[in-house]
Amino acid sequence: MNIIAIMRPEGVYYKDEPIRELDAALNVAGFKTIYPRDKADLLKLIESNARICGVIFDWDLHSTELCVEINELNEYLPLYAFINTHSTMDVSVHDMRMVLYFFEYALNASEDIAKRIRQYTDEYIDQITPPLTKALFNYVEEGKYTFCTPGHMAGTAFLKSPVGTLFYDFFGAKTLKADVSISVTELGSLLDHTGPHLEAEEYIARTFGAEQSYIVTNGTSTANKIVGMYSAPAGSTVLIDRNCHKSLAHLMMMTNIVPIYLRPLRNAYGILGGIPQREFTRDSIAAKVAQTENATWPVHAVITNSTYDGLLYNTDYIKNTLEVASIHFDSAWVPYTNFHPIYDGKSGMSGDRIEGKVIYETQSTHKLLAAFSQASMIHIKGDYNESTFNEAYMMHTTTSPNYGIVASAETAAAMLRGNPGRRLINRSVERALHFRKEIQRLREETDGWFYDVWQPEDIDEAECWPLNPDDNWHGFANADTDHMYLDPIKVTILTPGMDETGKLEGEGIPAALVAKFLDERGVVVEKTGPYNLLFLFSIGIDKTKSMSLMRGLTDFKRAYDLNLRVKNMLPDLYAEDPDFYRHMRIQDLAQGIHRLIVHHDLPSLMLKAFDVLPEMKMTPYEMFQHQVRGNIEECEIDQLVGKVAANMILPYPPGVPVVMPGEMITQESRAVLDFLLMLCSIGEHFPGFETDIHGAKLTEDGRYLVKVLKTEVLNA
Repeated sequence: MNIIAIMRPEGVYYKDEPIRELDAALNVAGFKTIYPRDKADLLKLIESNARICGVIFDWDLHSTELCVEINELNEYLPLYAFINTHSTMDVSVHDMRMVLYFFEYALNASEDIAKRIRQYTDEYIDQITPPLTKALFNYVEEGKYTFCTPGHMAGTAFLKSPVGTLFYDFFGAKTLKADVSISVTELGSLLDHTGPHLEAEEYIARTFGAEQSYIVTNGTSTANKIVGMYSAPAGSTVLIDRNCHKSLAHLMMMTNIVPIYLRPLRNAYGILGGIPQREFTRDSIAAKVAQTENATWPVHAVITNSTYDGLLYNTDYIKNTLEVASIHFDSAWVPYTNFHPIYDGKSGMSGDRIEGKVIYETQSTHKLLAAFSQASMIHIKGDYNESTFNEAYMMHTTTSPNYGIVASAETAAAMLRGNPGRRLINRSVERALHFRKEIQRLREETDGWFYDVWQPEDIDEAECWPLNPDDNWHGFANADTDHMYLDPIKVTILTPGMDETGKLEGEGIPAALVAKFLDERGVVVEKTGPYNLLFLFSIGIDKTKSMSLMRGLTDFKRAYDLNLRVKNMLPDLYAEDPDFYRHMRIQDLAQGIHRLIVHHDLPSLMLKAFDVLPEMKMTPYEMFQHQVRGNIEECEIDQLVGKVAANMILPYPPGVPVVMPGEMITQESRAVLDFLLMLCSIGEHFPGFETDIHGAKLTEDGRYLVKVLKTEVLNA
C-alpha cells in the first residue's frame, strides 16, 4: 500500500519544480507515484485501486470540492493540498474533519514533506487495520523464537523436507508465521475473549450493529450449534425452519429437544418461498404443539434468512409476532445486509432490541465477504448469560484456533466500515442489476429461445423486490404482502421448459446441461434446479467474471442451436459413458431428460413431496442414540415406506430436507419417496446425471442405500 496519486499543478516553475523534487523523495521513501490526467481519472483510480494511500493536489485548482468527492469513496484517505502565500483558505469546521493536510510550495523541502507523508500514511494504515489483525501483524514482524505449538515453528519445519518446501513456497512465509499458538499471550484468547480477541469482537459488534459478537472458526455449522446448545435446554420444544441447514439437524441429534417444523412455501421451479406469515401466529403454533407428542410451548425458534435462493424476510414482523424467548436467524448467505439501505428491516440485527427477547444472527463471513473458509460470526441483541453462553461456545470451539481465520473475519468487518464498505456492497448490487438487465435485453433481441431471469419485469432501480400476492413472476400461491423480498445479488437464470405456473412445455433445456457446459469452461454454478441456475454476485465478482458467465451462457445457446455432438460439446460428460453418448447430439439429450421430467410431472411431484411431512416416530436425538448403539441397517431407497430414517435425507436440487432423522415415510407422505425416486431415475437413464442425495449412498451398480432403524427395534 504505497501508491500516491499526484494531480499535476499549473505549468509554472514555482509549482512544478517542488512537485518534481517531492516525486523523487517519495520514490526514495518507497512510494510509487502516479499522475491521473484529470479529476475524473483520479476518482476512477481511487475507486479501482485500493492500494492508493494518499492524494496530492493543488488547493487553488481543486479546493474542497475534490476533497468531498474523494471522501465519498474513502473518508479515511489522507489528502495533501499544496498552497502558496496567496491561496484562499476557505475551510469550514466540517471540512476540517477530513484527513486533510496542507503544504506550501517550496524548493528543498521535499525530504521533510516525504517524511510527513510517510508518517501520515502509517497513521492511515494503523487507523484502517482492525485490532487483532494489527496485533498479529506486529507479532509476525517481531519474529520471536517460540518453543510451543504449532510444530512447524513459523514454517521452518517445512524447509527441512523436499515436499515441505513445496508447501512453504505455495502458501508463503507470512501465512505460516501467522499460524501461531494460543500460548502467545499478547494476542489474548479467543476462548476467554481477552486482549486483541476481545477488541476484535467488540469491533465486529459495532460494525454489524450488534450488542455482542463472537468469531467462530469452524463455520456457521458450528455457530448454529453454539446458539442452539445455549438456547434450547434438553426436553424443551423448538421451532425449526424445515428449510434448515443440516447443521441444525445435527444440533437436534446432539441435544434432546422436540422439534416443531415451520414449513416454507415452494414453487414449481423448486425455489423456496419462505415460511408464510400464518405459521408464525400463536394459533398456528398452538395447533402444532397439540399435535406433537411431548411438545410444550417452544422456547426458541430458528429461521433461515435468506433462503438458499436469495429470499429475505421482513424480520420485524417475525421478531414482533413469534412468542418465544429467543429467535435465531441463520443468515449464513447474507453477511452484508447491514451495509446497504435496500436491506433495512430484512436482517436479524436490523432495528432496536425487542424487549423480553434475545435475537441471534449467525453469518458465514467467508461465503460472500472476503474471509478465509470457516470464518463465521454470531451476533446478539438482548440480555443473555454470557458465562453460560461461553460454555456452549467453548464446547464447540477448538483450543487451537487458526489465527489467520480469526483475523480474516475481523478484516472482512473492517472492509465494510464507512464509505469504502458501502461502496463495495453497492458495486455488488449494481453489477448484479446490470447483469440482469443484459439478460433481459438479449432475450428481447434474440431470435428463438434465450434465458430468462427470475425477477419482476420492472427492475430499473436497485432494491429488494417484494413477492406481492398479485404478481405472477415468482410462482408462489398465496404469498403474503410485505413479507418476502428477492435479494438482487442472488441471480436465478431460467432455461426453457417450464413457465412460472409450473406448466411444462413441449420442449425444454434442463439446467443441468448448461451447468455442465459452464463447468467445463471454468464457471461454477452455485445451485442447479430442473430449469434454473443460481449465481451469487458477491463483492469478489468483477466485470471480467460477469462477462465470462455471459459468454458461457451465449456459447451454450450457440452450440445448442447448432445441435453439436455431446462428445464435442460436453467431453467430460461423454467420458462418463462413451458408448451411451457416442452418437448423441445435445438436443436429443436435452429432450430426453425433459421428456423424463414431463413423464413424472416433476413440478406437481415436487409440490406434493413437501405438502405432507413424514411422520415423526422419535426425535432426531433419540434416533441418533439408536444409531450409536448399532440399531440400524441399510435398505434400498425404494423400500423406505414404513421404515424410520436414521439420517437426514436431502436431495440437491432443491437442497431442502425431505426426511429428518427419526421420521417415517407413510402412505400419506408417499409423494416424498416418489420425488426421490424420480430424481434417482434421471441418473439411471442418463449417465453423469446422478442426483446428489445427502443421507443416501450411491453404489457402483447405481442403487441408492439409506440407513434406517432395524425392523425388530421398531417393532419391539
